[in-house]
Amino acid sequence: MDVETIDRVGVIGAGTMGSGIAQVAATHGYDVVMRDIEQEFVENGFETIDDSLGRLVSNETLTEDEAADVRDRITGTTDLEDLADCDLIVEAALEDLDIKRDIFGDLDEIAADDAVLATNTSTLSITSIASATERPESVVGLHFMNPVPVMPGVEIVVGEQTDPELVDVAHEFAEDLGKTTWESDDKPGFVTNRILMPWINEGIRAFDEGVATKDDIDAGMELGTNVPMGPLTLADHIGLDICLHATETLHEELGDRYKPAYLLKRKVEAGELGKKTGSGFYEYE
Repeated sequence: MDVETIDRVGVIGAGTMGSGIAQVAATHGYDVVMRDIEQEFVENGFETIDDSLGRLVSNETLTEDEAADVRDRITGTTDLEDLADCDLIVEAALEDLDIKRDIFGDLDEIAADDAVLATNTSTLSITSIASATERPESVVGLHFMNPVPVMPGVEIVVGEQTDPELVDVAHEFAEDLGKTTWESDDKPGFVTNRILMPWINEGIRAFDEGVATKDDIDAGMELGTNVPMGPLTLADHIGLDICLHATETLHEELGDRYKPAYLLKRKVEAGELGKKTGSGFYEYE
């Protein structure tokens, strides 16, 4: 088991995370197959990649020829079997345990025996996902940060039965993509979201309880703790629905200290999900 044997990467999901993972892998020389359940979703993923590559060209990070080469290395499909010859497959589907288990059950049938099966889950148990396969030792967490082309880190999550050699390969693969890694045991939320989600949740509570205006809450955290953006702005960028889902998962697993803020639930119920819907805690054009 060696990162040098990985040439072809499969990505399941062409949304924000999946398209970002596909772009970064292709940028670093891997041939990529990006799969989603509908052709429309695949095309949307390519539009996201084209927009991102266009910005990199405008910023002179890539030349037009280099961007074209990246794009040419990515193939889109709606057929999961097109990933059969991939050496490493990263699942970046919806953050739903049943959906992920179904995908990994299917991958168990079609993927090569020596393929690395990775999940980009941000809160769900690697062990639970891996149990849908007959090869849990081949399943590892590769938790990329959003936006994938920009964020420098990847969280490696070790399931109960993940092969230690596979963990090394996961670190090496992420580092080959220009990322810096850290490692977490398979505990709810891992490192990042176990700490980040209650921070966001408490920022929402502070606003709802009138501690300060939303602008002052964000400014206080940015200027007082040197984070690049405050909890309310960050929640809008992540998506309030995603924050709620992650917090509910942590609440279920870890108890009342992770109970979602009332205002977070109210915003999601109102369809105000943040930047992607044009309004959340702030307004966006």
